[in-house]
Amino acid sequence: MIKKALIIKTSSMGDVIHTLPALTDAKMALPDITFDWVVEKNFAQIPAWHPAVNRVIEIEFRKWRKTPWQALREGKWQYFYRSLTSETYDLIIDAQGLLKSALICFAAKGQRFGLDKNSAREPCSTLFYTNQISVPKNNHAITRVRQLFAHVLDYSCPNTPPNYGIGEQFTAKTEDIVVFLHGTTWETKLWPETYWQQLGQLLAEQGLTIYIPWGNVIEKERAEKIAAFHPKMQVLPPMDLISIAELLAKAKAIVAVDTGLGHLAAALDTKTISLYGPTNPKLTGTLGQHQSHLISQFPCAPCLQEQCAYTGPSTSKPACFVEITPQRVFEQIFQHAGK
Repeated sequence: MIKKALIIKTSSMGDVIHTLPALTDAKMALPDITFDWVVEKNFAQIPAWHPAVNRVIEIEFRKWRKTPWQALREGKWQYFYRSLTSETYDLIIDAQGLLKSALICFAAKGQRFGLDKNSAREPCSTLFYTNQISVPKNNHAITRVRQLFAHVLDYSCPNTPPNYGIGEQFTAKTEDIVVFLHGTTWETKLWPETYWQQLGQLLAEQGLTIYIPWGNVIEKERAEKIAAFHPKMQVLPPMDLISIAELLAKAKAIVAVDTGLGHLAAALDTKTISLYGPTNPKLTGTLGQHQSHLISQFPCAPCLQEQCAYTGPSTSKPACFVEITPQRVFEQIFQHAGK
């Protein structure tokens, strides 16, 4: 009987959150199972919130690969390897399908499972598994991980909405606040600052307070420009992941670009309006009962490009957000969330 499994899913935040419903499924099907999880240190709190996770094994691959010899001299790799190999698992699931995750999977002790060459993002990863699983690529990322776990652990994959399993960790009374999740990695995924300002004014006129978190210097500068437009918009101080989760859990509504924190909002079952210009939510968008997507219908969207190549006339930069106006988002918030 399978009682202890290891999950390899190191990053990004959205990918880590996408894996949570599969753990909930597995725990429902196999009540005695527990999981250890290898994850990037920046996201290590997220797996720990799920009741099926016993131990979180932290890695800083993104940091160590920049200075590999320094990490080796300081014993970082050695400590990680000792932590990884300190137990033998009934099975190991590489839920990421990348070469780096496959190498971690190969180093661990136990029978190794991962996606086959037609399903993995990096087909070369399949060389390191003892068992390869086929999962359709045209399904949403959450569905794909749920299917992978069901195949590996031998139960029927539920056809139910995803249950992320962390909501009970963050229960709070809903307050009259809206959170703006404006930060993201691609320049093309950024909703224009003037749009945030106009939306904030519309919401403030309805008596709502707008909170604007940030994660780096550039995001802080943007948050300050947005908040300067109206006194009811507030830039928040630096926050750790738990504090952000607590904030998202009590918000009346959230407006998000395509960003990892948007997926956290979905996992917390908070009403969220997500804005998609150059990206397509069909495969990796937020998923949940209270999730609403505004998707650009611009001729070249979704381009899936980090730099906008459009050279025609437009009142918005990037151009694909020209039709996702503040008024449209405002109306969607009250249609979706109510007041």
